[in-house]
Amino acid sequence: MDVTLYAVVIPQLLLELHLTSAQAGLLASLTLIASAVGGIFAGVLADRAGRRPALIASIGVYSVFTAACGLAHGVAELAVFRLMVGLGMGGEWATGAALVSETWTPEHRGKALGFMQSGFAMGYALAAWIATLVMPRWGWRAVFFVGILPGLLTLWIRSGVEESPLWMAQKSGFGTRELGIGKEESLLRSPKPENPTPIPTANTPRNPFRTAVRNHSKLILLTLLMNSAALFAWWGLFTWIPTYLAQPASRGGRGLSLLASSEWIAAMQLGMWLGYVTFGYLSDVLGRKKTYVAYLFIAALLVPPYSRATPATLLVVGPLLAFFGTGHFTGFGIITAELFPTSFRATAMGLTYNFGRALSAGAPWAVGALAKHGGLGSAFWISGLAFLAAGLLALGIPETRGRALC
Repeated sequence: MDVTLYAVVIPQLLLELHLTSAQAGLLASLTLIASAVGGIFAGVLADRAGRRPALIASIGVYSVFTAACGLAHGVAELAVFRLMVGLGMGGEWATGAALVSETWTPEHRGKALGFMQSGFAMGYALAAWIATLVMPRWGWRAVFFVGILPGLLTLWIRSGVEESPLWMAQKSGFGTRELGIGKEESLLRSPKPENPTPIPTANTPRNPFRTAVRNHSKLILLTLLMNSAALFAWWGLFTWIPTYLAQPASRGGRGLSLLASSEWIAAMQLGMWLGYVTFGYLSDVLGRKKTYVAYLFIAALLVPPYSRATPATLLVVGPLLAFFGTGHFTGFGIITAELFPTSFRATAMGLTYNFGRALSAGAPWAVGALAKHGGLGSAFWISGLAFLAAGLLALGIPETRGRALC
């Protein structure tokens, strides 16, 4: 919700703060670059101090500074606030995905992460309706002020969410073998040892974190590039969709009213939500890799017809594009959680996901710059190519279905 609030107020920012489309895209890119830093930092914090503290800190930071965006009176102030939003936003996904993946057994992990990831679709749709209800009455500043509300979640997380049992076992020095646990699901039911003194073994590495980085360097690079391409496609496309729907046809848009744009966006979010959840079920049956590659290739094929769609056909093509073009993110969370060990999981997920955000940060600017020449619809082709590139890179990842976390 917080990150999408910016996308839905871009048309008002262009008018009131006298931004160009390239400047508006650059501010979105700044948020993505900052999210890479925040994601890496939060991932390290989650591996060192726990999933819960890192999650609380991330949500608190992006909520406060989303609200602060409503106080900006110029490009410089808005840039600072968007940078801080990115720092908090970057850490939320990696810590949350690590926590969820470590509390579900292999046969249901895909479904659990699918439902977790579907919260993004609900947040996107909620942002569109907030803009419809709030902006006509109180202006774009009040839209940002609503962004403080997710901060209340931190109170519930502190009191009602338990720390990852896998992380607690790993930090106490008791791996699954030392605890006498053969399967991950047994670990989740095992009590915490009364005297958590590490049991040294001859094969225990002196620095497991550094060893994990070295042993998984190729997978880190592959998943980072794969996610960079997918995120480039997504941010280049979905940052500009609200503006694309609202701008007149003479400027390459579809000329819909604010209410109509919100309704079209809400329809896309239904497709997005179904894409996230369905991916989890399909990947638990068909496999992670096959489902992930299929989603990316189909998304690449749907971008050209969406960029040329009439208002009537937008209701068909839009939800389909959202289904495949965003549903694949569930797969990235599942795959990266199952590729990396507990001692390094949150760091690896934060690094590959958010460094991918940084590399994709040029996407909103690139689409905005290309739109000067032929409108937004004609500029979306770059997102289609990026989806295709992500799918080709995904062919190189191993299958991880059925893996127990260690």
